[in-house]
Amino acid sequence: MTPPVTVGTRTFAVVIAAVLAVPALAGCGGGAPAKDGASGKVGKFSLWDPYPQFDAAADWTKLVERCGTQAGVVVRRTSYDTTDLTNKALLAAQQGNSPDLLVVDNPVVSTLAEAGVLTTTADVPVDTASVQPNLLAAGQQDGKTYGIPIGANTLALYYNKHVLAGAGVDIASVRDWASLTAALAKVKAAGKKGITFSAIGTEEGSFQFLPWFWGGGADLLHLDSPRAVTALQLWTDWLRKGYAPNSVINNTQTTSWQEFATGDYAFAENGTWQLANARKSGIDWGVIPIPAVHGGAAPVPTGGEFVTVPVQKDAARYATSQKIVACLTSTENALATDATLSYIAATTTGQTTQESADPDLRVWVTAVQAAKGRTSDNLGTKYPRISEPLWGAFQAALSGSGTPQAALAQAQAAAAAAVAG
Repeated sequence: MTPPVTVGTRTFAVVIAAVLAVPALAGCGGGAPAKDGASGKVGKFSLWDPYPQFDAAADWTKLVERCGTQAGVVVRRTSYDTTDLTNKALLAAQQGNSPDLLVVDNPVVSTLAEAGVLTTTADVPVDTASVQPNLLAAGQQDGKTYGIPIGANTLALYYNKHVLAGAGVDIASVRDWASLTAALAKVKAAGKKGITFSAIGTEEGSFQFLPWFWGGGADLLHLDSPRAVTALQLWTDWLRKGYAPNSVINNTQTTSWQEFATGDYAFAENGTWQLANARKSGIDWGVIPIPAVHGGAAPVPTGGEFVTVPVQKDAARYATSQKIVACLTSTENALATDATLSYIAATTTGQTTQESADPDLRVWVTAVQAAKGRTSDNLGTKYPRISEPLWGAFQAALSGSGTPQAALAQAQAAAAAAVAG
């Protein structure tokens, strides 16, 4: 199972620092496996991924090997944690020895694309027609697409049926912010706890705030808009009224889940990756999409990886890389990968198959269909420079050191200066 770090805990500041630091790292090691010549008929290809948890016996490893065999080559797989992978990919590109294939977290795609590391799907044709546009958008920048997603994970609301029943709450009544808040009030009155989430001052916290930010109609270029203030006021009011614990300020998604697992909370905002834990928790649980302010599913941020093809000195290698990418991301193979990674498929066909096999995934499919990439809207590498002031704002408001409006005004000024700079 993919650990929670694969979702909302990407360290964007380190990623951006890596782009700036590459010229100074020319003397460091860490390139791709050696190639046997420039004819394009090389028997060994290299693939780097962020899955160090998978050993040689894992399904993912076997799929990589099988796709290489079908393409007529041997694929040598190397794994790193996400930040290390990004740094090494940037360095390898500068040194001219990039791997043939690179599997990276979707927000990193724009960083690598801006640095000139990746080819586009026009350079190395990949069939993306069946991929849902909102998921593909996470790998797009300036009208170009860099790679293809192998699946996605995201956020929704887990709920405890026993706690809600004891408070007289019908989950079908929870459809928007007002009805959710009313449910939390009933739960508190019944002597139980309302909702837990992660509002830590990192990208993980921003990942959890975005459904409410976007669900209120706000956009990342205007952090201090009235709609943004309304979203932060929602979180702030929940803490002030005791509907959410003060611990959310320091909660990671893991510690937030541990709070929900006590059985005392009615709701927890968390991800697809917690399904296995939910099933063994002993809690009578369910899942609903995170509601938008006036109803419907709020846009939620997508987690998950893209399969990309880095720029090569020998363009003749691309034909084989193209075959391997097509194999890794075919519907049948992607489904097997998504099951291993706790991902929802990137195509409608794949999602339908998943729902049929596991009805628990139906809500997650709905959430993924409403999702959007953090770097979408052509934000690209601007996103991390906006996200940090944003998490500073909700930390300030939740700790009581500033009002939502003042905190977001300060965040907007900081983000504007960072983006301009």
